[in-house]
Amino acid sequence: MKLLASTVLAALLALPAFSDTIPITLDIVNADGAPDGFSRSMVTANGTYPGPLITASKGDTLVVTVNNLLDDPTMRLSTSLDFDGILVNTGNSFDEGSSFVTTCPIAPNASYTYVVPLVNNQTGTFWYHSQLSVQYVDGLRGALIVYDPDDPLKDLYDVDDENTIWQVGDWWHNSTLPMLAGYVATGIVPVSDSGTFNGVGRFNGGPDVPFFVVDVVQGTRYRFRIINTSARNVFTMSVDSHNMTIIETDGMPTSPMTVNSLDLLAGQRYSVVVEANQPVANYWINAPYVGGSPARNLNQNATLSRAILRYQGAPEEEPTSPMSLGPADEELNALVEANLRPLVASPAPEADINITLNLVVTAGKAQWNVNNVSYLAPEVPTLVKILDGANSTDDFNVTENTFILPANKIVQVIFPPSEDDEEHPFHLHGNNFWLIKSNSSDEINTENPIKRDVAGVGSTGTIMRFSTANPGPWFFHCHIFWHLQAGLATVMASGLNETRAEVHPTQAWTALCPAYDALSPDLQ
Repeated sequence: MKLLASTVLAALLALPAFSDTIPITLDIVNADGAPDGFSRSMVTANGTYPGPLITASKGDTLVVTVNNLLDDPTMRLSTSLDFDGILVNTGNSFDEGSSFVTTCPIAPNASYTYVVPLVNNQTGTFWYHSQLSVQYVDGLRGALIVYDPDDPLKDLYDVDDENTIWQVGDWWHNSTLPMLAGYVATGIVPVSDSGTFNGVGRFNGGPDVPFFVVDVVQGTRYRFRIINTSARNVFTMSVDSHNMTIIETDGMPTSPMTVNSLDLLAGQRYSVVVEANQPVANYWINAPYVGGSPARNLNQNATLSRAILRYQGAPEEEPTSPMSLGPADEELNALVEANLRPLVASPAPEADINITLNLVVTAGKAQWNVNNVSYLAPEVPTLVKILDGANSTDDFNVTENTFILPANKIVQVIFPPSEDDEEHPFHLHGNNFWLIKSNSSDEINTENPIKRDVAGVGSTGTIMRFSTANPGPWFFHCHIFWHLQAGLATVMASGLNETRAEVHPTQAWTALCPAYDALSPDLQ
């Protein structure tokens, strides 16, 4: 523990003097829970699902101590934490949290402290989750909000606090090890039992778990931060009789756009302003989802995925209106992602490098391929190999699917149109990208595209550009974690010499891999 304390202290002393440090302790424990009324052992942070809310302000530094106390052998016993959407500078890439890319997992009965400076004045809506295999399916996920005291859109809302965060997610009655074994045996991705809204859900034939209640006061405008913490499901959000004005996409402010329905792929986040401008009553917040055939899991009933918007003065009861899936077709004003614009318009830089990624599934197997390669996590993390002198693709296994890129270039990634019927939410770690062409449209927009870090890849094709001015090995993968586990991933490794020059990991980080490698397979 002295070694851990000294290396963390050294990292803190290197931080800018103006930043506030936010100490957070997360005990990763197995705890029994019943989010939808079905009781099971879970993997949790501090015993709750979702995990504790982490909040900070622009320029702060998160100091997150993770104590791995897991002991249930039906799930993975090691762990690793990723802070989804948080920008990470090269020098801090070793604390980025991607198992076998930037770090090794934390062994049982061990601790590790992530020091995460919030760089580039980043603010917005993010989340954290396990980045080891499909472990976050078992419950290790929670919200991370970075507030902006100077928010340029703050005149549009009155309330933005811990009570205005909506976390929707898929929930599963079985634990991950047997579900993963079933996926490997059949090639059929598991279908969730239910959906949850802030940790609460219902399933067919299950108990009437009380729906989560969002309290509002008539005449007040609320900034609701919506996070899809799923490992697979797409959620469609709407509020009966109310509009939603989108002002943020994956941590980036956007020009206000009013809709009455919006889809979130796994890992995506939006902030919406909802004005409580209706008569005092109870209204349904609709959160139906799709993710595989419901015929494969008869517990599933997406209509039961919802919450209640309750005006002050309304009776404490469910809304009297029917449970719908959202606005009727003739009333529908759904978000078209391609129509979103950044709050401050700017063109995307011209591309220096073009990469085309073709995604293909092997029929009947739990195997996805990117350009004919199915990603397989290496025993030695990518960053360790780079620090040890790796300089070319020949220094990495073919199955690591690692793209070697020069620093300070603009890379364009093209996903051609696909016949696959499931949209893949591709997520770039440590960085974000300009969305040049959304899968929601044929339009190519280089003049004023939004930036985000998760975008759908599917039937019409997707084009994105990112900068390698922030060198490092950055995981770039499908956020359907079953697909990630089946190989739908790459590593964008840029500026290897620059990475070696800037990355100086702590002794505590260096000790993670030997400790993990020494474990028997059942403890990993």
